[in-house]
Amino acid sequence: MTGTSKPERPSLLTSEEDWDIDGEIPPPTAEELAQLRPARKVLPPEVYAAPPSRGGRPRAERPKQLVSLRLDPDVVETFKATGPGWQTRMNEVLAEAARKLRAA
Repeated sequence: MTGTSKPERPSLLTSEEDWDIDGEIPPPTAEELAQLRPARKVLPPEVYAAPPSRGGRPRAERPKQLVSLRLDPDVVETFKATGPGWQTRMNEVLAEAARKLRAA
């Protein structure tokens, strides 16, 4: 290896032998299968009493609606040129126009 070349990276590809994990894990015996119990009988009741975690962002009170509409290219280009958040800015302009229409 010379000073200008990059160090070798390990291969991300695996061999068929690596994929053959069935040979490493023996199938359960009849005795082991007979010893299996339902999780509800083994785990503490608190595990099932807790509500499942939904994770993620909380639901909005007024979720936005997904719509598909066709706009003039110059309108889209103008908003895109304002940078990230252009869709939000477009929504604000439309919301203001809607307020004016409702007031009229």
